[in-house]
Amino acid sequence: MNGAILEVQPSPTPFLALLPDAARLHSVRTGVSLDASQIRAAVAQRAREFSGLGLASGERIVVGDAEPLDAVVAILAAWSAGLVAVAVNPSLAADEQANVIAATGARHWTGACRAALPDGGPMPEAVARPLGLDAPALILMTSGTTGRPKGIVHTQRSLMARIALNIAEIGAPVLDSALCVLPVFFGHGLIGNVLTPLLAGGTVHLLPGPDMAELRGLGPLIDRLGIGFMSSVPSFWKLALRLAGRPAHPLRRVQVGSAPLSVALWRQIADWAGTREVFNLFGMTETANWIGGGPLAEAVERDGYVGRAWGGRLAVLLDGGRVASEGRGEVLVITPSIMQGYWQRPDLDVEAFTDGWFRTGDIGELSAGGELVLVGRIKTEINRGGIKVQAEEVDMLLERHPDIAEACAFGIPDVVAGEAVAAAIVLRPGARFEPEAIKAWCREHARADAIPTRLTQLDAIPRNDRGKIVRAEVRRVAEAAG
Repeated sequence: MNGAILEVQPSPTPFLALLPDAARLHSVRTGVSLDASQIRAAVAQRAREFSGLGLASGERIVVGDAEPLDAVVAILAAWSAGLVAVAVNPSLAADEQANVIAATGARHWTGACRAALPDGGPMPEAVARPLGLDAPALILMTSGTTGRPKGIVHTQRSLMARIALNIAEIGAPVLDSALCVLPVFFGHGLIGNVLTPLLAGGTVHLLPGPDMAELRGLGPLIDRLGIGFMSSVPSFWKLALRLAGRPAHPLRRVQVGSAPLSVALWRQIADWAGTREVFNLFGMTETANWIGGGPLAEAVERDGYVGRAWGGRLAVLLDGGRVASEGRGEVLVITPSIMQGYWQRPDLDVEAFTDGWFRTGDIGELSAGGELVLVGRIKTEINRGGIKVQAEEVDMLLERHPDIAEACAFGIPDVVAGEAVAAAIVLRPGARFEPEAIKAWCREHARADAIPTRLTQLDAIPRNDRGKIVRAEVRRVAEAAG
């Protein structure tokens, strides 16, 4: 009966079919805990609710649940109901929600929605079917939600490929008890911190975005829950190292990614965690989180060392457009976990690939043995009279200064050189702001082109909801501060 509403019966997904009986989800804040059978039951119940919404198979449903455990269940339930899950920050403003709805054509929003949803009418009977392995399954919004959002599309196949590679590299025993301190609406948190340990048969303890009080109790919490595995971002550790006492028992493995990591901070994390098994990771949402990583023991004194690829291949795009297996240039990757593309943005798809290689937008140095050291991002490169300076290079230089807790470099106009290097810094408690002394220290530790000509002191470095530095906002705030 054409145009009639037909209930879509929830179907098993690859993730649920492979979920080990030992897997468990635990919300630290609410105390709610689900074992594997309860996860399956919760997903089935929510999938039945989604199936009654009158949405066609393949339509988008925005997951905006404030409780992270509910958000994870909703994403899995969307797949079971034949729907594409769009993961978003639950705290989006009404205008931002409207942008997501307009970009994805979603007709349902879980959690609090303050924007108008379109009414597309009932689904046709003919399209009521489960998602295929290579159909869009997950859309992750990565370029902010103001203006025209950019949605990265993953299939169940690309997600399962990434999870399998993660488990093979890390090892299921290490993932037995994992603490997720990142939001579950982007790849590092959802795919790396939640779905990977779950499919390894581990327990995932959810504590995304811990506040100051929760950070102060981080060490005892790790001991109480028996945490062995954590993966987070450098900004999390900069706060945790200042506020949290060390756990009595060492962690088995710690991973750091999503932003540049200096060797100095790397060592501090290792000391706090009581283990040398601390890995710096290289990853992107387009590759379903991680691409590869390397341990502290291999880094020596190389800031930005991220080791080798975990499945797939790395290359660099040299000046002149030649793809090479070693050298310095834009980092390229081929991996089985690559995205399907950008949601309804074929223009971006074309720009993202060259001869089958995905262009990461990162500048790196790749050795003949496949070891990668990240230098910076193409978009943050500062052109000082024809000499290219990576902003991340300056960040890590300044953060080695004993008085500086955090730093963010950016380019400013210069009548002679075109651009000059500027930086905003956050001082350590009790330190005095002495710009000329800091510049003098920099001249002793780096090449002249990388020395900031202007320094601005800030109370905090602006970041987005993923913990990443927003350089354009840092520059605006620094200029306003004089």
